[in-house]
Amino acid sequence: MRELMKIMKTKLEGGENLVLVTVIASHGATPRGAGARMLVGKNGRLYGTIGGGAVEYRSEKIAAQVLEERASKEHDFSLTRDDVEQLGMICGGAVDVYFHFIPAGDKEVIALAEQAEEAFCDAQDLWLVSDIGNAGRLSLARKGDAEYSGYLTRQPQRIKEENRNIYIEQICTSGRVYIFGCGHVAQELEPVLTHVGFRCTVMDDRPEFARRELFPTADEVKIIDFTKILDYITVTEDDYVVVMTRGHAFDTVVQAQMLPCHPCYVGVIGSRNKAAGVRQMLKTEYGICDADLDQVITPIGTEIMAETPAEIAISIAGEMILQRAKLNLQ
Repeated sequence: MRELMKIMKTKLEGGENLVLVTVIASHGATPRGAGARMLVGKNGRLYGTIGGGAVEYRSEKIAAQVLEERASKEHDFSLTRDDVEQLGMICGGAVDVYFHFIPAGDKEVIALAEQAEEAFCDAQDLWLVSDIGNAGRLSLARKGDAEYSGYLTRQPQRIKEENRNIYIEQICTSGRVYIFGCGHVAQELEPVLTHVGFRCTVMDDRPEFARRELFPTADEVKIIDFTKILDYITVTEDDYVVVMTRGHAFDTVVQAQMLPCHPCYVGVIGSRNKAAGVRQMLKTEYGICDADLDQVITPIGTEIMAETPAEIAISIAGEMILQRAKLNLQ
């Protein structure tokens, strides 16, 4: 979403009319769910996807009409038996798509994109609100906004009430991924996580590993003392912790400091035998309770028989994507 906002701002400032295409509801077997977006300009799709295939193709055609008519609209792709053949989708699915026309030079939307970028830079919780009842007018919401009390959830949602017709979606979260250890697996993992929308801070106590050149896409690269982690970062319940230091002793020290912070995910690389020994040490030497120890996922990653650092990174990323999806349903 961050890149889409940047492109939208640049195109609007350059004098181009745009259409922001958003899946505002989906039911059954569909390629993408609510929250899928793409940006369309005079030459077609500029960024994003709502799932590809025939629905996206038809949506691009509708977006072209919206550009010509200069008027926002909603379209319901409800799949009848005829639609199954025409759209190439499984029977029973339905997609509601909103086409928001944004005129060139729209100062309000340009300012909104600038405000969103500031929130992305500061890792603030931020929601994008599309007022469907008001031609799709966009606005931003933050935690504590009384106007949207009860609607600022992790899960995107369409709200249709007597005096309100909006679509609201969280586009930025304060949650981060903290990766402890900058070895070969971390070097493969961070770019994958960054690519799928996680904000990553990578850390090591070895300057030769904690280098920006090894992690060009990471949000932050830090040289730290593993025994004093909370001097460098603040960990919340929205954060993810990945532990892959160079040895059991450091893994233990990191977990001892991280588990009391109750991050939403704690994954530790290593064997089951190692995990059992570390767990016992955390209980006896650091006084960590069983409830906190039960937070730990180890061996880390989805079981795909991964062997290489790149394969292990994919298995970890898959596990974390699943955890994020589960949180989004809460």
